[in-house]
Amino acid sequence: MSANPASATTEEPSGSGFRIPKVPFWAQIVAGLVLGVLLGWLARSQDIDWLYTTLDKVGHIFVQLLKLAVAPLVFFAILVSITNLRKVNNAARLAGRTVLWFMITSLIAVAIGLAIGLITNPGSGTGLTPKDGKLPEHAGSWLDFLTGIIPQNVISPFTELNVLQIVFMAAVAGIAALQLGEKAQPILNLSEAVLELLQKALWWVIRLAPLGTIGLIGYAIADYGWDLIGKYATFTADVYIGCALVMFGVYPLLLATVAKVSPLQFFKGAWPAIQLAFVSRSSVGTMPVTQQVTERLGVPKEYASFSVPFGATTKMDGCAAIYPALAAIFIAQIFDVQLGVGDYILIAFVSVIGSAATAGLTGATVMLTLTLSTLGLPLEGVGLLMAIDPILDMMRTATNVAGQALVPVIVSAREKILDHDKYNSASASPVDEAEVRDTEQGRVPVPA
Repeated sequence: MSANPASATTEEPSGSGFRIPKVPFWAQIVAGLVLGVLLGWLARSQDIDWLYTTLDKVGHIFVQLLKLAVAPLVFFAILVSITNLRKVNNAARLAGRTVLWFMITSLIAVAIGLAIGLITNPGSGTGLTPKDGKLPEHAGSWLDFLTGIIPQNVISPFTELNVLQIVFMAAVAGIAALQLGEKAQPILNLSEAVLELLQKALWWVIRLAPLGTIGLIGYAIADYGWDLIGKYATFTADVYIGCALVMFGVYPLLLATVAKVSPLQFFKGAWPAIQLAFVSRSSVGTMPVTQQVTERLGVPKEYASFSVPFGATTKMDGCAAIYPALAAIFIAQIFDVQLGVGDYILIAFVSVIGSAATAGLTGATVMLTLTLSTLGLPLEGVGLLMAIDPILDMMRTATNVAGQALVPVIVSAREKILDHDKYNSASASPVDEAEVRDTEQGRVPVPA
């Protein structure tokens, strides 16, 4: 646990032994969750309009601050991560193994989603009908996905926050920089400096996560209420159970058998990122924390700086595997459409190949519409799930981020580049340790 920030910058009054206890960041998040639930219940049960509005604004501002950094953060993170591969031995092999394990874990996740959906029949007994559905504002198709990768100009992807196009431009720029060699070094130095600046600014936003938690959780409870959740009880439980099975069942099994490391130690080190992902509902917004905990778990920095940004935009076991599998079964049952073995294979294919469509932002609507259009299911079914989406997205994103930290650990262990001493000692919150570093350098940390 880090020292009291005030004690590092000012002397304590003589004769005073009192010191304000430092509250760990994870405890601040948990307190925000509890307080958010209580305030949300109070706002809904007592019909307190000003509290409802306040919770909405607090949560909205926190998400907007995260989104503000998304476009430049993704661009420079991907660009720098690609160029950093030149510092890694067997870079092509590491990149290939990373993609392979992304696909393997996604396939396992979608299989679990399908199995749970077939066992529980989440669309039965809900009282929902096709009339309750409505077409989404934005639908995805394979043609849109493929043609939408290439931007029409270099400005609109940033103004419209099209992360997939930003990734494409960053990848092209990174590969071009590798080809240019020393001539591109000034650009790389600038990119690394800008990336550090963005990550520093995002750390300040992350410190506001406890307040954002109160707003986001409180608004969800106040707006949706338990009655609405009751209609989707089976589906909601399926998503949470499916994500939990992957995160706390499949991942520990892979760590113990494939990486041959302690699963408990992984969660001890990765928990700050998983916790923040649950609150923020943004893989990209959580990326600086994910990369820091991944490095703290013993993954070499040069490899982590490639695998984590790459995973934050493409590795989505929650949003792109478990959720669309369950949602497709749910919607098919509401619209009385029979799915066959071929349809389930298509769901698995879309989940493994098309996960980049989720692009690390809150929500998985594009991925769901891509799955439904591939299966020929009515896109109006998306409207059935929009009301409950924020509640589901918290667990989905937490699973995404856990997988984004897991794969680099597995690959590093298999390639014998994992620092086992660092892995076995990883435990502290990266936010708390960042405070210690800032304090030791004479800077006062930003308060929560």
